[in-house]
Amino acid sequence: MAAPTHTITLDPAQYDQEQINLMEERLILLDNDDRNIGEGSKKDCHLIPPSTSSETRSPLHRAFSVFLFHPESGKLLLQRRADEKITFPGMWTNTCCSHPLTAFGETDEDGQIGVRRAAARKLVHELGIPTTYALDDFAYLTRIHYYAPSDEIWAEHEIDYILFLTLDPKFEVNPNEVSGTKWLSKAELDAFFQDPTSTFTPWFRLIAESFLYKWWDALLASRTSDSALLDAKALIPLVEAAKDDMAQIIRM
Repeated sequence: MAAPTHTITLDPAQYDQEQINLMEERLILLDNDDRNIGEGSKKDCHLIPPSTSSETRSPLHRAFSVFLFHPESGKLLLQRRADEKITFPGMWTNTCCSHPLTAFGETDEDGQIGVRRAAARKLVHELGIPTTYALDDFAYLTRIHYYAPSDEIWAEHEIDYILFLTLDPKFEVNPNEVSGTKWLSKAELDAFFQDPTSTFTPWFRLIAESFLYKWWDALLASRTSDSALLDAKALIPLVEAAKDDMAQIIRM
């Protein structure tokens, strides 16, 4: 099955050419139970159907959100999306959020390996963070199914895999993707959300309000001594113990 093809043309006079090119990437289409049912272009997966369509939402597809924490300070790395981005430009969000593709082995589902490969690829692309870590260092915690319009044309409709990673990276941002970064503590992030001059992606707010703070507390509490480095994988048994079914897709 393929996503419906829309006739909208991405005009370089309106949108950045590099971002237009990325709209041809092939994303993984899903049913409501996160089963792979085909593929569609990034453009078609993010366009809101026209009013004449029987569909009311853009096609459901697979995504991921990485939350990268410094292993010593416990601070979270945020990024501000570049103004060149077609969806949710200029908004602050978690470290990295994007999509597995039908290429690069990113459809592989065993142990979320495809999602992990995609996350590592995009950390390089967006933030220049080299893959000096093992893919198993990503701690997969849960999935959420959510829908969020960006404007009257574009929207996100995703089953989003939540990945935590502890790393002290050297990075150099891709300015076509990222226009700023911040390392924030939990208290600093809470204050930042109150800043009327800043805007935030809806999925980041949703995850923060639903899970982030309690898992952040658990991550900090998992430190075995004041000098010990944090390890995101320490969260996995704690989250599993608190949930009846880790296979559940949380719908929001």
